[in-house]
Amino acid sequence: MSIVAIIFSILFFIGAILLLAPRILLAPACAYIGMLCLSFATASDGYPLLPINSTILIGWLCMTLVVMVATILQPAPLRFAKKGMGYMTVGAIAGMAVGLMGFTFVHSLSTLYGIMIVATAIGVFFGFLLYSKTPDGRPVGIGSGHFFKYLLAKGFPTAITIMQIGVVLVLITALYL
Repeated sequence: MSIVAIIFSILFFIGAILLLAPRILLAPACAYIGMLCLSFATASDGYPLLPINSTILIGWLCMTLVVMVATILQPAPLRFAKKGMGYMTVGAIAGMAVGLMGFTFVHSLSTLYGIMIVATAIGVFFGFLLYSKTPDGRPVGIGSGHFFKYLLAKGFPTAITIMQIGVVLVLITALYL
């Protein structure tokens, strides 16, 4: 049964990343379901494979619900816009990867979480900043007045989605590396 939970969680994580551009509303929920599936995986001795407890699940459920409600409340043209999503997604994944490298000099799990979360947020920001410097991204550039509105509308769901995947990777890194 644990193998099924692991496979489903991996599929949900991949689906969350793929849903970021076309259906940004569903991406955080898909990542949360992936983390929830992984919380049911147990080792052969009956103990959980990863220590994903109810505190982690309830905290990320609240963040997922907040980001989904914030996405629903956005104006329709902004909600369905897809500009720059590839840049923000790649930036978030790169930031998460840099944040995961924190395990080389930090031994505290909570500090490793913090490093991963801050690095993911910085990655989203720099990914969108890079997009705003392209010819296609000039309408949402820093001087346009739309930069922070668009960054928060698209970057917040992107960051929460990638951070949920990062939480699982932080636990895997801390326990098995």
